[in-house]
Amino acid sequence: MTFQSAWRLGLVKVFAYALLALFLVPAVTYVFTRHVQTDQDTRFVAGISQRIDAEKGLPADEKQARKDYYRSNPPSTICSNADPEAREYREALCDTFSDVWQFHMARKLSLWTLVASAALLLAVLGLGALAFADRTLQYASFVAGWRLTSWASATALVVQGTMAVWLSFWVTAFFFHKYSPKLVLFVGFAVGAGVLVAVAGIFKRVQSSNQVVGELVGEADAPLLWQRIRHLAQRLKTEPPRHIVAGIDANFFVTEAPITVGQQTLTGRTLFVSLPLLRILDQTEADAVLGHELAHLRGGDTRRSAQLGPKLVQFDHYRHAIRTGGLSAMASPLLDLYRTIFEIALASDSREREFKADRLAAKLVSPAAIAQSLVKIAAYAQYRYRIEDELFGRNERHDNSTLGIASFVAQGLAPYAASPDFVDAMKTANVPHPFDSHPAMPERLRNVGMALKERDYGAIAVRAPATTWVQEILTADAIEQRLWSAYEQQFAQDHERSLAYRYEPANEQERALVLQYFPPVVFALKGDATVEVSIDGIRTSADETTVFWDAIKGLEFKESSFGNALIVTHPEKNALGLGAKTSKIKLPGLKKDKDQFNAVVSHYWQRHQIMRAQQQAAA
Repeated sequence: MTFQSAWRLGLVKVFAYALLALFLVPAVTYVFTRHVQTDQDTRFVAGISQRIDAEKGLPADEKQARKDYYRSNPPSTICSNADPEAREYREALCDTFSDVWQFHMARKLSLWTLVASAALLLAVLGLGALAFADRTLQYASFVAGWRLTSWASATALVVQGTMAVWLSFWVTAFFFHKYSPKLVLFVGFAVGAGVLVAVAGIFKRVQSSNQVVGELVGEADAPLLWQRIRHLAQRLKTEPPRHIVAGIDANFFVTEAPITVGQQTLTGRTLFVSLPLLRILDQTEADAVLGHELAHLRGGDTRRSAQLGPKLVQFDHYRHAIRTGGLSAMASPLLDLYRTIFEIALASDSREREFKADRLAAKLVSPAAIAQSLVKIAAYAQYRYRIEDELFGRNERHDNSTLGIASFVAQGLAPYAASPDFVDAMKTANVPHPFDSHPAMPERLRNVGMALKERDYGAIAVRAPATTWVQEILTADAIEQRLWSAYEQQFAQDHERSLAYRYEPANEQERALVLQYFPPVVFALKGDATVEVSIDGIRTSADETTVFWDAIKGLEFKESSFGNALIVTHPEKNALGLGAKTSKIKLPGLKKDKDQFNAVVSHYWQRHQIMRAQQQAAA
C-alpha cells in the first residue's frame, strides 16, 4: 500500500467513525421508538375498537366514526396534537413520564439530535474548508472549530448518554418483559463519568513548553555571523532574530514561540543553527539556509505558528482525555475528524510556505546554493539517523565516554554517499524540521529551478567547504563538546534501559542489567505471607510456587469480600481442548497496595512480552 492510499484509507476510517459517533445512537433510538410506537398504536386501536363495538345502543355510523378517529389519531401522535377536542384523550395518555410520553419525547429528541448532528458535521467540514481556503483565517477557524467540537462533544455525551440509559431499560423491558437495574445503573454511571471527563477537559489548561537543546550564541561570540544574519534580514525587509541558539540537532529553524534553553526562557524571534551542519556547509550554502529561515519570519509563518501551536497542544490534550475517559471515547471521532482535516490543511500550507521560502533564498543567494545545501543536509540527517538506529539496535551496552556518534557520521558519510542505495534514499528524503512537515527534497530542487542529476548527489554531499560559519563562532567547539557529551550519555542510558526490556537474560551480566531496572518487588499479604513479582514470574510464599511469564496468556485482578485474587489464563488448552486453562493466585490481605501491585505486574509482564517479541523478530 502506498503512502497516498494509506492516507486516504485513514481519512475514510476517521470519517466513518465520526458518522457512527454522531448518528448511531440517535438513529437506533429513533428506529426503536418508531417500532414500539407502531406496536403500541396497533394494540391500542385494536383494544379500543373492541370496546366501541361492545357498546350497546350506539349507532353503527357513530361507532365507525369513533374508530376512524382513533385510527387517525393513535397514541404516537396524540401528545403533539393541540386540538382542544383531544384534551381529555391527550391528558389520559400523555402524563409526564408515562410510557406514551416517554416514547414521544425519545422520538423527538432522537430526530432533533440527528438534525443537529448533520448540522454539526457540515459546520466541521465548513471550518475545515475555511482552513484550506485562506491561511490568514486558519487561527480563527481552528479556535472556532475547537470550541464548537469541544462543547458539541460534551453536549452529545449528555444527550446520547441519556438515550443510552433510556434504551438500557426499555429495550429489555419491551423485548423480554423485564429489565436489569444493574445494567441501567452501569450505563448511567459510565455516561456520568464520561460527561465529567469531557467538561473537565474543556476547562483544563495545558502548560506547553518548547524545550530546545542548545546554547545561546551572543554577538560577542560570533560578531561576523550576527552581522551576516542582520544583512540578510535587511535585504529581505524583515526584523532579524533577537536570539541565536546553537545545537547539534540536524536542522535549522526559526520560531517566535517562547522556548526554553537550559534554565532560560527566550521570547521573540529565535534562530536555531546546527553546528554539525554548519561544518559541512560552506558560507554561501549556509547563507541560503539562513535566508530560507529568515523568509519564514518575513512571511509571518512563525508568528502564526506561535499563535496556533498552543491551541493545537490544548486540543490534542483534550482529545486524549476524551479518548481515554471511558464512555467519553464515543465523542472522540468527531474531534479526530476535525483535527485530521485541519492537519491536512496545515500540511498543504506548510508545503507552500517551504516552496516560497526556498524561492526567496534562491533569489537572495543563488539557486545552486540552496539546492546544494538541501542535498548536504538531507544526506547528513539520513546517515546520522541510520548510525543512531544501528547503534541503538545493538544488543551490547555502550560506553557513553567512547560512543562517538559525531565521528561515526563524519567517517561514514562519504562511503554512504557512494553506496548503491544512497540515490534511492535521497529521492524520498526531506530536510528535517521540528515544527513543519517539509516536501521531499527533489520537489524542492525543482521548485528553485535546479535540475540536479541524481549521480551528482553523492559528490555534493561529501564536498568539503572552503570556509564555514562555524569558524566564526568562537564558542562552537566548546558548545559541541558539551552537547555531544550530554547527548551520548543520554543515548547510552536510553539504550541500556531498552536492553533491560530485550534481554531474557541469558547470562549473569545480562541478568544484572535487567535486575537494575526490574528488581523483584515483594508485597505483604495476610499474616506472614508474601507475593513476589520478578522477571521470572509471580511467586507466592504460601505454596512456594512460581507462575512463570511464559505460562501466562492473560491476567485479571478480581476483588472480593472473601479476598482478592489474580486470575491467570494459560496458553494451554484443557483436556477436552475447549478453551484456555485458568488458575488463581490468591492474594488475601492485599488491599491498599492493590493498585501498585497491578501496575508492577503489568509492567513486568509487558517487559517479558517485549523480550519474546524481540527474540522472535531476530530468529
